[in-house]
Amino acid sequence: MNIVNILEEIEKVDGEIYERLNPRRAAMKEFFNMGKKITLAAMPLALGSVFQKAYGQSTPAAVTDVLNFALALEYLEYHFYNHALVAAPTLTIPAGAATAAITLIRDHENAHVNLLKGALGAAARPEITYAMTDFTAGGTFADVYSNYGTFLAVAQGFEDTGVRAYKGQAGVLAGNAVLTTALQIHSVEARHASHIRQMRTALAGGAAIYKPWVSLGAAGQANDSGVPQVDAVYAGEDLTTQAGVNITGINGNAGVTKAVAVESFDEPLDKASVVVIANLFLKTGFKL
Repeated sequence: MNIVNILEEIEKVDGEIYERLNPRRAAMKEFFNMGKKITLAAMPLALGSVFQKAYGQSTPAAVTDVLNFALALEYLEYHFYNHALVAAPTLTIPAGAATAAITLIRDHENAHVNLLKGALGAAARPEITYAMTDFTAGGTFADVYSNYGTFLAVAQGFEDTGVRAYKGQAGVLAGNAVLTTALQIHSVEARHASHIRQMRTALAGGAAIYKPWVSLGAAGQANDSGVPQVDAVYAGEDLTTQAGVNITGINGNAGVTKAVAVESFDEPLDKASVVVIANLFLKTGFKL
């Protein structure tokens, strides 16, 4: 993580970023010293503190709400993967590449948590602990921590939800420097989703193919996960109209079928819909 490059990107949006912090020379000295003194693992939290220092007094309530919403989702994802790795003795994640991938995704989610907490400062929502979660979704995925296939299916649902959730809130962050950070997280979540889908394909051994992107399911509907219980994750993903234009067969090109049109565009998911999905994995009394 190159903090100077990130600050240069923010400066394109907010030319007064350095003045918000310190005079430019002092600020740059502070950033360089930060990079020398802290570990890479601690960098997200430290960078979040920089954002809080710069914007904590001027961040609109709506932006704070969005960041706390994102933080809640990142807590869920972190605990989902962390429990699988350290506290689920009956779940066998294949050694080697599979375990390495799940570990790395877990670490990414933890970095996202630390960054968002740092950015929010005292306004950060209370921590969501593992004890508050129910990753069986009330028994819907009863074997999530004993069946590797179920675990990956739920992981796909989480990652696809996260991608759509960040996209759905981008408009609220427009004009605020934290939009750059949110988009950086969004793109990583999309890569997670793609990799989990490819892991599911590998596990199926040719019996099923999960494309790296959202596509039409077997019934010609939006849900391509093979798990009907997560239909809500893919609601609206089967649209063929973009910007008011029906892109199927556009300009006489019969090759642009509904399947191609659906795969060519991702759709956002509104906050209310994401909250419903997230609440499936939280115990009563801890709903968002």
